[in-house]
Parts: sequence; C-alpha cells; structure tokens
Amino acid sequence: MEQGLAVLTEPISKNQLLQARLAIGLVVGLIVLGVVCYGFATETLDRVWANLLARPSGPMTFRFVLQPAMAAIAALRDGIKDARLGRRPYLWAILTGVRGPEGRSGRLWEGILATARILILGVIMDVIYQLVVLKTFYPAESAIIAVLLAFVPYVLLRGPFRRVARHWVARPASS
Repeated sequence: MEQGLAVLTEPISKNQLLQARLAIGLVVGLIVLGVVCYGFATETLDRVWANLLARPSGPMTFRFVLQPAMAAIAALRDGIKDARLGRRPYLWAILTGVRGPEGRSGRLWEGILATARILILGVIMDVIYQLVVLKTFYPAESAIIAVLLAFVPYVLLRGPFRRVARHWVARPASS
C-alpha cells in the first residue's frame, strides 16, 4: 500500500509513515482505553457530549481555530494536487471507493498522512485541557476531539478545494 501512495503523490518519508502510524495508534488506543476504563453506558455518552460541548467555551479555545485551520491548509495543498492530477473528489473517492491505490484505502491513508501531526497535537492539547480544567482524564474524549478538529475538516474541505483549484488550474493563461 505504501508504494501505491508514492505513485499517487510524492514518496512517503519514514517520518511521515511513523507519524501516521502513531496518530492511528494513539486515536484507536485512546478510544479502546476509554471504553475499558469508563464503559459504553448511556451515562458515559451523556458525559462525553456534555464535556465536548463545554470545550469551545472554556480555556484553550484557540485550538478550535488552530487545528481546523491547519487541517484546511493541508486540505488546500492536497486539493490542488488532486486538481493537477485530475483525481476524483476526496470524500467521494472514500465513500464510493474503487480498488487499487486510487481507491478508498489509498485515499484514506493520504488523509491520515496529511493530518497525522495535527491529530497528535490535538490529542496532546486535549490531554492538557482535561488535566487542567477537568482534573481527570477521559481518553476516548481526547481521541474524539482530535478527530473532530483535525481529520473531519480535512475530509470536508479537500474536495471543495479540489473543485476550485480544478477551475483555476484548467484556466488558460492570459497573455
């Protein structure tokens, strides 16, 4: 799979691959740890939603602008690449995936590679937030916040950026 990705965009460095694997491991591990420690009961889900909705109005609100902005920059960069390569819109390719590196898994890996640092940063910032504000640690909530602030904006913006860039790239040069 890693070779397929290198064919589609540029070669993947060992550092990028390590960051992506760390981000996935961190998110999945935190979710599993959260379910093991706190269960998956209605009360737990109520607490998760209450805590998630309280975060934007509390301390460290800058991350609710910083992380989506970083994800938007990554989506813009990759959307322009998609337009130049004539690729299908990102979210559409994931939802309707085809086989091969251009398919669902290859495109999903591209998004993970592009947002790995942002995901890791998001987890770290949420852990700090929880320890300072909540005086406790809910692992699954850290994973959910990181995905909502980093990966979701990337997924939602890459396709529209590609569409805009496609018109810009396809436009003939004026003399």
